[in-house]
Amino acid sequence: MRTTSPAPPSTPACSFSDSDDNNHHWSPSSSPSSTTSTVATTTRPPSSLSTYSFPTDSPPAKTRHQCTTNRKPCYGGDTCPYARPPIKSPCMAGPPSQRPLSPASHDEEWKGRADTPMPKWLDTSGNSVPPPAEARATTPPLSTTLQVKESGKTEPPTVLHKFQHERSILSLAVSEKYVFAGSQSGEILVGSIETYELVHRMKGHNGSVLCLCLTPNQSTLLSSGGDAIVQVWDAQTFQNLYTIYSTYDVGDVFCVAFSASLQIAWFGAQNTSIQWYDLKRRERDVKRPPLTSHPSRRSHRFFDSKGPGGRSAPKPDGDDEEEAPCPRRNQLEIEPENIVQYAHYGYVYCMVVVSGGQIGREGEYLLSGGGDGDVKLWSINPATGAISQLHRMEGADSGVLSMAIKDTFLYCGLTDGEICLWDLDTFQMVRTVRAHCDDVLTLSVGGDFVFSGSASGYVRKWNSKFECISRWRAHNGLVLASATTTKGSRLLFLTSGNDNTVSVADVAPPGQSTAAATTTSLAQPNLLLSTLAKLISFNTSSSNREECRRAATYLKTLFRRFGATSELIPTEDSLNPIVYARFSAPATAKQKGNGKNILFYGHYDIIPAEPKTWHTDPFQLTGVNGYLYARGVSDNKGPVLAALFAAGELHQAGRLSGDIIFLIEGEEESGSRGFEGAVKSHLPTIGPVDWILAANSYWLDDVTPALTYGLRGVVQATVTISSLLPDLHSGVDGSKLYQEPTNDLISLLATLTTPDNIIAIPDFYIPVRPITPAENAMYEPLASVGSAKELQAKWRHPSLTVHKLEVSGPGNSTIIPSSAKASISLRIVPDQTSKEVAAQLVQFLRMRYRGPNRLDVSIDHTCEPWLGEPGNCAFRTLERAVRRAWFGGNETGAGPCDDEKQEKNENGTQDTAATSPSSSPSPTPPSPTSSSASPSATSSSTSAAPQKQQKEPKVVYIREGGSIPGIRFLEDITGAKAAHLPCGQRSDAAHLDNERLRVRNLFKSKDILQETFEILSRGEDTAVSGRLEGGLPLGITLGVGKRYSV
Repeated sequence: MRTTSPAPPSTPACSFSDSDDNNHHWSPSSSPSSTTSTVATTTRPPSSLSTYSFPTDSPPAKTRHQCTTNRKPCYGGDTCPYARPPIKSPCMAGPPSQRPLSPASHDEEWKGRADTPMPKWLDTSGNSVPPPAEARATTPPLSTTLQVKESGKTEPPTVLHKFQHERSILSLAVSEKYVFAGSQSGEILVGSIETYELVHRMKGHNGSVLCLCLTPNQSTLLSSGGDAIVQVWDAQTFQNLYTIYSTYDVGDVFCVAFSASLQIAWFGAQNTSIQWYDLKRRERDVKRPPLTSHPSRRSHRFFDSKGPGGRSAPKPDGDDEEEAPCPRRNQLEIEPENIVQYAHYGYVYCMVVVSGGQIGREGEYLLSGGGDGDVKLWSINPATGAISQLHRMEGADSGVLSMAIKDTFLYCGLTDGEICLWDLDTFQMVRTVRAHCDDVLTLSVGGDFVFSGSASGYVRKWNSKFECISRWRAHNGLVLASATTTKGSRLLFLTSGNDNTVSVADVAPPGQSTAAATTTSLAQPNLLLSTLAKLISFNTSSSNREECRRAATYLKTLFRRFGATSELIPTEDSLNPIVYARFSAPATAKQKGNGKNILFYGHYDIIPAEPKTWHTDPFQLTGVNGYLYARGVSDNKGPVLAALFAAGELHQAGRLSGDIIFLIEGEEESGSRGFEGAVKSHLPTIGPVDWILAANSYWLDDVTPALTYGLRGVVQATVTISSLLPDLHSGVDGSKLYQEPTNDLISLLATLTTPDNIIAIPDFYIPVRPITPAENAMYEPLASVGSAKELQAKWRHPSLTVHKLEVSGPGNSTIIPSSAKASISLRIVPDQTSKEVAAQLVQFLRMRYRGPNRLDVSIDHTCEPWLGEPGNCAFRTLERAVRRAWFGGNETGAGPCDDEKQEKNENGTQDTAATSPSSSPSPTPPSPTSSSASPSATSSSTSAAPQKQQKEPKVVYIREGGSIPGIRFLEDITGAKAAHLPCGQRSDAAHLDNERLRVRNLFKSKDILQETFEILSRGEDTAVSGRLEGGLPLGITLGVGKRYSV
């Protein structure tokens, strides 16, 4: 069988907490009562191979000690020089698979290796393998351990989002648009840095992706892995450009470095070699290697050896190129002369290209760090890329796992938790700091800070004085990779680990958090997310009066901060207040006299949530794979803040022609109690309204954007039947002579509907309009979601539901309850009215019940149905804004309401906003944050080939079976027409556990509302012409009663 990977190097036990949990566990001199320790830092003396002394006999098995030959901690065993004669080779002690090989040897231990040995406590499956507890206790501390000073508070940064995968994430690279994450499964995941969505999967490795290297111009990405291959990718189209591999079997390729000026890439391998390839000469290489030279096609001495009978196992067809991520003509083989064997006496774990100015020289140079603990400086031949050693910086007794350069200083992360700081001008070690108690697997530089991540799962942030100013647990496992980037004015720090996640954190300096951003930074996405996180933290179920008032006060403060006038409108019976706000148009715009006022309606109250049944904390905004999880994030706090930011940005830019008015209530989930009375009493404050907008519903599926033009109403009632007798015992008093209230109630409820679920109340269906052929045609675009019959039954037909039954008494099976009650509701449609339906219900029940017990019917809540006008200016404006946001378009945004546009549509001229960008194939896929991105999920193909022509995208018009009391009431009291923008997807699970909202939907909704606010406030032609867009046919009678007609 194949030889296993070499045992991963271990770490000396630390004198502080093994879990890296407590701030006071920093050094031997740290006091348990103190959270910091301040000790002078001195330069580390040269390393010595005789730091530890052991007895002459072999140490106990599995006891951790220092091997003088291996120069690494180990646990003894057959490979330990204390257990057998020392190995005299200058390379690492261990089995053949752990020793570097010459190209000519072709040792079978190297052939076809795809395993991924990781430094310390990580097996080939990406799982943590801790050392024995007794090994830690028996290890003496290093005599050269330095102690660090921790300054400032250690508050963790704000985690903005997390990407989750099925396997460990071993490598990271980040550009302005994308996050690239190399996984243990061999995939490279591409995520959007704006919306945090997974937008692509690049497949090019058969082993773990150990390193990602992005060129400085962010056009090319290089990846290396456990399959001994380096892939070159187009970082914009995600196409595989080249496959590079060595002439010899090199094992895992741990690191890649690239020179943008020379177009040369260097690779550090498991066989201790450094190899390179000049990408400039790829066009001159007419000769292409045969497929059999590919690492996956090479003959393996063991697996391909002949068995009994002289036969070997069959192999796949070697001429099949479909398995390769790029064609054979783009497969490049490294020439034997482009290899430096034994570059280190250990695995080459990390490399970086450094400019000559950083070391007082000219040109570019290569720095490499290996398992032998050394850092080497190599000169580069600009013509060939060949390297030659200039300087060797002999470091600690532990391997160099990571490197980062800041100014003229080189930071090296070691296997024993230390960080060495080298001056590249003098090649002297400035200091060594015991930074972590586990391997320092990654180092990154961002701004004025250095970040280190260790196998303990913790990250530390260091300032220019190399003082730890912050620390936090980034992963439940090892921190395997890290990267930094800027987003607006924010500094983002990304980490990945073997907990299968990529974490994106805002690591801005103290005092510059997103929550403290000024009003001039409204357009920053992080501000919207951090504001939403704050609003989510309030548990605003309607019965939680204190939290609701806090949330209302917070919203009022936000409106005022963004330039609006705002106040809280009290409601009757001390119910939750209404947040009123107004963004006023500039005086110059008001002087023109044609501006229109827009009223946005929403709510901040939520349905109660039970944290035990959620995957995340329902009152802490959690971002995972492009979705935000929290109670109320989609219903309705996210859409409310999207509208607030949209109006705020327009107000700050002076682009409003009319006022934007907000009414955000706190009792919507409880039937809008007190809303009508409070609004009526404050009508002079609210003033005239020309249009009403709401954003409190969802798409019909997860793919197609929609606009809602109809809602059903509701009549909620409680039916009670009670006896004059108390609760009785069924065994004593039960008989056919006693008419039990529960039986009466069940029999009475059964008379409300027929066996076909038709409501049996006389004259109930008279106001309901018959379905016309034109209306039936509206459901044709929705056939993929449901049949017309199914959707009509949910949207435009009445229904009756019995929600629950309650009885008196203790509730055991021997009691005859003295009373029974049922909660029922009737969903009503235009042109039914809640008042008439409630009267019909009461009359029907009283007429049908003839028993001796008492019948009581109470109407608990009513809500009128709403039917909008899809052909009016508000809907047309919303539709074009939705098209532009989700499908792209080139309209100026000036004419959804003008007659000229209407005439063009009337004459059959194609609407440019409705043209799909995919109709003209492009080699570059759309950005996930651009308006041309598809609203659907992500691509999973291995390349970004031009897309096929697709049908013209449509914005579907839908109705809903639910009810929103405030919309119809606001129409009646203001005389304005309403339009409804669904923000979320069908799978958002509103009112259910794990409610969520896609980040992209949140930002797109803000853009749509901003455009709609701006255009509608201009007050252009608002006449309804009777022409319906978005695929709606002509000749449909719209409206409720006689109020609306086309």
